[in-house]
Amino acid sequence: MAKETLLMQYQSECLSALKSVVNIHKPFEKTFMDTMKLFMAIPDRINFLQLGRYGCFSEQTYRNLFENETFDWFAFNASIISKHLTGKRKAIAIDPSYIPKSGHKTPWIGYFWSGCAGDYKRGLEIMGIGVIDIDNHECMTLGSIQTPDCKTLDNMGKNLVDWYSSYLISRKDKLQSISRTVVADAFFSKETFITPMCESDFHVISRFRNDVVLYYPTLEKKTRKRGHPKWFDGRIDFANLDLPRCKEYEVNKGKLYGLRVYAKALKRYVSLAVWYPMDGRTDKWQLYFFTDDSMDGCEVLDYYRTRFQLEFCFRDGKQHAGITNCQSTDFRKLDFHFNASLAAVNLTKAACKRLGIAYSISSCKSFIHNAYMLERFICMFGINPDMQVIDKLFKELILFTARAA
Repeated sequence: MAKETLLMQYQSECLSALKSVVNIHKPFEKTFMDTMKLFMAIPDRINFLQLGRYGCFSEQTYRNLFENETFDWFAFNASIISKHLTGKRKAIAIDPSYIPKSGHKTPWIGYFWSGCAGDYKRGLEIMGIGVIDIDNHECMTLGSIQTPDCKTLDNMGKNLVDWYSSYLISRKDKLQSISRTVVADAFFSKETFITPMCESDFHVISRFRNDVVLYYPTLEKKTRKRGHPKWFDGRIDFANLDLPRCKEYEVNKGKLYGLRVYAKALKRYVSLAVWYPMDGRTDKWQLYFFTDDSMDGCEVLDYYRTRFQLEFCFRDGKQHAGITNCQSTDFRKLDFHFNASLAAVNLTKAACKRLGIAYSISSCKSFIHNAYMLERFICMFGINPDMQVIDKLFKELILFTARAA
């Protein structure tokens, strides 16, 4: 980090990604670059008042920026992902996340499931869409979309699962240019989600409940007699798994078996990975599946476990990038704020990768804040940054602050 600071690299990554988005005007570029820098430079709540205090523009300018609903966040983030997620095996990960929010005028406010609270809470929900790198166990987000409340879904004539699948299918072209595999948690292991996705040329990796009804495929050969041949050989009892039908894999802290099964609830054959915990644990087996029944069971487990990296993106966004701080009740401003927060986390990861330093969102935010404040002090004191001596001193001060942080 002798040549460039983290703040400089962060801005460089942002500008590079912005160039990949078409129809960007110069005034929008200046305001956008300043806004993305402030998402990591502001140490407290990130709202319009704080942006006006720390930024180079007025509060109203930032409010106007957040009303932009044509900006292509998928293209912006895809440019970052293509450069920094270098593994050969990639997949699309999806996960809803609860956002605390109040106010009667907030659009689509309702009761949504909060995993941290283990209960339904009043607020908003966003569905995050990310790209996971299976080989390097990393994730970056492509974007997010706010989830409609129950009343809005009723007016659409859809339930929540239908809406999730229809939105992903509407983004089919951009998603499938990255990967055709979608990884989701156990909530999405429903026929009403799986079937539309498979019909749209996606494959889904998810997890079954422990009491799911699955059958062994039959081993009987065709007899040329009248009537349809036998479909299955019997229901699977996971407490007494038929091991000769399975392929065993070596994994840490447990045993893993893979086999091809018929899922009654999904009405299709799937590739199943059955994971049994090591001795001494009280929890039961866990069942992971892939709709492409030719995939190896060990790969199914790798894909599903890497999905959890998307949860860390939400964590970093909530703790350090102000994803829960937007005070607006405008749908466009909320959407822009959610996506800008997740994009700021992506840019921080990209800057750390480029500089070859370990990623820590807390350390990065402290470093960027200190560097940004030094930059503002020197600017306000009227020091000419083009002078060679002052420029060298400026960089040394930033590096000294970074080491202290």
